[in-house]
Amino acid sequence: MKTVVLYGDKMDYDHVLDFNILSEDVTVYPDADETKLLERLGDAEILITKENPITSEMINSFPSSLKLIIEAGTGYNNIDVIAAREKGITVCNVPAYSTERVVETALMFILNMSSEMRKQIAKLEKGDHSNFTNYLAVSHHEIYNKTLGIIGAGRIGLRVAEVAKCFGMKVIAYTRTPKEDNELLSYVDLETLLKESDYISLHCPLTDKTKHIINEETLKLMKPTAYLINTARGPLIDEKALIKALNENIIAGAAIDVQEIEPFLDNNPLYDMANVITTPHMGWKAVETRERMVSIIADDIKAYREGNPINVVN
Repeated sequence: MKTVVLYGDKMDYDHVLDFNILSEDVTVYPDADETKLLERLGDAEILITKENPITSEMINSFPSSLKLIIEAGTGYNNIDVIAAREKGITVCNVPAYSTERVVETALMFILNMSSEMRKQIAKLEKGDHSNFTNYLAVSHHEIYNKTLGIIGAGRIGLRVAEVAKCFGMKVIAYTRTPKEDNELLSYVDLETLLKESDYISLHCPLTDKTKHIINEETLKLMKPTAYLINTARGPLIDEKALIKALNENIIAGAAIDVQEIEPFLDNNPLYDMANVITTPHMGWKAVETRERMVSIIADDIKAYREGNPINVVN
């Protein structure tokens, strides 16, 4: 089965992955140049993508040989799955491959913000040693007994709750589908979560209903001492509203691994704000995480070839 991989450099930027385990005939392209897409596909049966848009127009132009598209990630909002289904193309994703690393990223953010590490490191970079000579010149807080609010209690959200409980945090969660409380967390409405949480961590999928779930109005409901964390999808947050809230001290700070536009434009103020931690969508980029991703893609292809496709999203 001829297999084409797009955005190879995005997935394998350090050249440690073996895409040859996917099938006997694999061609990997470093980018996702739309102008060359049809030429690259040729008579391919399988297309592997990574977050690049696959629109209905593109799908309708695909060769009849193409029968399987696999998004090399959990989210698949970049693919028009309805258009693919109408053309008889199966679409699969790669669930749960990055859970542990995303959880680690969210907890890293919580711990860093509780100790004002952004400000401490900035002082050292400027040669300012007052943190050592002036009894710690930045604020420093325990996370024990603090309230973590999780928006979206799926696999990742629940794992974050589990780890946070080990630190002695209280955990509450909001989901669009009502659920019963359990030993990890209590479920509340969104307004309650926003008002009561010391840290709010986003773990919901990006849909029309969740886009900008964090906006000017919801930010105003948060505590002025609260921190916002996003390791899910950038457009869950109205970025302009977030910048305004941070400048006006409506919330204490934010840590974001994902952005509305990736990468940030060079003039984005979030790069330089003292109460913001930004990282380049690294939650899925650990070596082990990406190796797991390729392994699950191989499982998807094997199951498809055997007539029992798994992780089908359309």
